[in-house]
Amino acid sequence: MKYQGSCHCGKIAYEVEAQIESLLECNCSLCSRRGYLLFFVPKEQIQLTTPASDMSTYTFNKHVIKHHFCPTCGCAPLGFGSDSKGKEMAAVNARCIPDLNLNQFKINHYDGKAV
Repeated sequence: MKYQGSCHCGKIAYEVEAQIESLLECNCSLCSRRGYLLFFVPKEQIQLTTPASDMSTYTFNKHVIKHHFCPTCGCAPLGFGSDSKGKEMAAVNARCIPDLNLNQFKINHYDGKAV
């Protein structure tokens, strides 16, 4: 299924092709503060519909995930990194997809504090 998401002001917008089965809620210092509910897709399944240059980027800890956010409204709709096999992946914040009913998904909890 194809979904359209964005930051609050629309400066960062994208389309993502995904079969969402569940969402991940992480308790690390960044995810818990931002309230992320994430799902993951190979990077080629997400297409920015606004310029990548409009995004600001934050990294922390091991600096392997590029957490992108909007410098205008502050929303953080997505991030990019690699899985354990080196495949480029996108972490998509389901809260930034307005037409998605979050209540329909099982939420898996990940202990990011322990990593």
